Amino acid sequence: MKTTDTPPADATEQRPAVTKSTATPKPLEKTSEGKTLNVFSHGMLILWAFMVVLPLLWAVMTSFKDDKSIFSSPWSLPDTLQFENWARAWTQAHMSDYFLNTLIVVGCSLVGTMLLGSMAAYVLARFEFVGNRFIYFLFIGGMSFPIILALVPLFYVMQNMSLLNTLPGLILAYIAYSLPFTVFFMTSFFRTLPSSVAEAAFVDGASHTRTFFQIMLPMAKPGLISITIFNFLGQWNQYMLPTVLNNDPENKVLTQGLVQLAVSQGYKGDWSGLFAGLVMAMLPVLAAYIIFQRQVVAGLTAGALK
Repeated sequence: MKTTDTPPADATEQRPAVTKSTATPKPLEKTSEGKTLNVFSHGMLILWAFMVVLPLLWAVMTSFKDDKSIFSSPWSLPDTLQFENWARAWTQAHMSDYFLNTLIVVGCSLVGTMLLGSMAAYVLARFEFVGNRFIYFLFIGGMSFPIILALVPLFYVMQNMSLLNTLPGLILAYIAYSLPFTVFFMTSFFRTLPSSVAEAAFVDGASHTRTFFQIMLPMAKPGLISITIFNFLGQWNQYMLPTVLNNDPENKVLTQGLVQLAVSQGYKGDWSGLFAGLVMAMLPVLAAYIIFQRQVVAGLTAGALK
C-alpha cells in the first residue's frame, strides 16, 4: 500500500477560510485613533463651553451683589441676594422703557425682514428672469459692504424723510441691515425644496401667492426659524445704528440704555445696577436660543442633507 503525504482535499479547501478569518490589527488601530480624536474634540468643546458659560454666570452672580462686594470679592458668591439692584435698574435706570422700545423695534423689524426676505428669496430661487443673478449678487454685495460706510448718507436720508430719532425709522434701518443675509440664506434653502409640490399646486389652480404662503413657506419652516434667530440676535444686540439714527431719550433701545447707565454717574457708576441691566438684556437672547436650539441646528443642516 502506498501512503501519500498530501493532505485530504477537504483540508486544503478549509485552509484559506482559516487564514481569511484571522483578524488584522488595522481596524483596532483605527478605532483607537478615533477614540483619541473623540476625546480630544470633546475636551476642546468642554473647554470652550467653560470659556463661554463662566462669564455669563459671573455676570448673573455679580448682579445680585452690592457695589462694595463687586470690588472687594469679585469671585465669591454674594452674601445676600440684592434684588433691589434689579428693581433699581428696571425703574430708576428706565430699563423698562428701553426694553419696551427694543421689543417694538426688533419685533416689527423681524416681521418685515422675514416677510420681504423670504419673498425675494423665493422669487430668486424659483423663477428665471433677466437680471436674476445680478439682483442675487447685489444682495451678496450688501453682506460684504461695511455698515460704517453707510452711516453718514443713511443719517441724511433719514433726516430728509423725517424718520430720524423715530422708532419707524430705526425699524426700516434694521430691515435694510438684515435683508442681504436673509435673502442669501433663504435663497439657498428654497432651492433645496422639491419643485413637484409647487407644480402640483399650480395644476390644482393655486396662484403663486397661495402656493408661496400655504405650501412653500411652511416647507421652509426650519430655515425660517434659523434665520429668524440669527436676525433676532443681531438686531437685539445692535448698537451702531441706534446710536447714529436714534438720539431721542424716549426712543432709546437696550444697548443705548446700558451705555447710559454706565456713564450716567461718571466714576461713581451704579455697577450693581449695570450688571442687573446687562443680565436683563441678555436673558431674552439666551431664552430664544435655548428654546429654538434644535430648530436652529435642523435649519442649518437641512440644506446639506437634502
